Amino acid sequence: MDFKDTLLMPNTGFEMRGNLPKKEPGIQEKWNSIDLYNTMVKMQEGKPVYQLHDGPPYANGNLHMGTAMNRCLKDFVIKSKHMSGYQINFYPGWDTHGLPIENKMPSLGYDRKKMTTSEFREKCETYARQQIEIQKRTMKRLGTVADFDHPYITLHKSFEADQIRTFGKMAMSGLIYQGLKPIYWSPERESAVADSEIEYHDRKDPTIFVPFDVLDGKGVLAGDEKFVIWTTTPWTLPGDVAITLNPGLDYAVVECEKGKLIMLNKLVDSLME
Repeated sequence: MDFKDTLLMPNTGFEMRGNLPKKEPGIQEKWNSIDLYNTMVKMQEGKPVYQLHDGPPYANGNLHMGTAMNRCLKDFVIKSKHMSGYQINFYPGWDTHGLPIENKMPSLGYDRKKMTTSEFREKCETYARQQIEIQKRTMKRLGTVADFDHPYITLHKSFEADQIRTFGKMAMSGLIYQGLKPIYWSPERESAVADSEIEYHDRKDPTIFVPFDVLDGKGVLAGDEKFVIWTTTPWTLPGDVAITLNPGLDYAVVECEKGKLIMLNKLVDSLME
């Protein structure tokens, strides 16, 4: 008796295996052919509009895991709102300004010191646009829908013009003024530095000098010496199992009222004080 025949299983046209690597190109081709995003928009035309604003990632290399997850979560929202009867509105965006892109240039063989500012900016823009296309392809392969043909990109002149207009409104409203707060500058990065990058919380920790017995002199030491160590984390001492020496430094054995102490040769005078 074939027990399989006794099971009341549903009949389905689904394949046993996903075969996603083979199916994905076909799915992508179909979505492109029917212009999926705009088709979804037209299906709910005239319905209440649901618009999701996109916080743009940097156009600086492949998508990292955080951005990929962000895109998928937004896609869940967009598709669920569409299925709930809303006319969706989602424009993807990319941030193409700032140090992440400029800092990438030296690794690509560009020396900003050997070119004009306009030439350097042109190289940055070319790189940024290349990264946008790479990230866009990845987002599509993740199965996300968006108006990829009309993204907002911060280097677009219209976007920059809107920023200037907004700044002008803020200035005319008295919201832009010169105060006493300093703006810190990084000579290395040639850019302003945030307070969080230079301010540290002050704290005081106990420090301690501790002598460790020599367990095996290996024929070099008599065995009655002690190594002196210094630490700012005395609470870790119970876990210590070894002391590290530097073969490129000279050590001295100093006899004093505390016994034979081994310490760095150049630090003998300061330590004995």
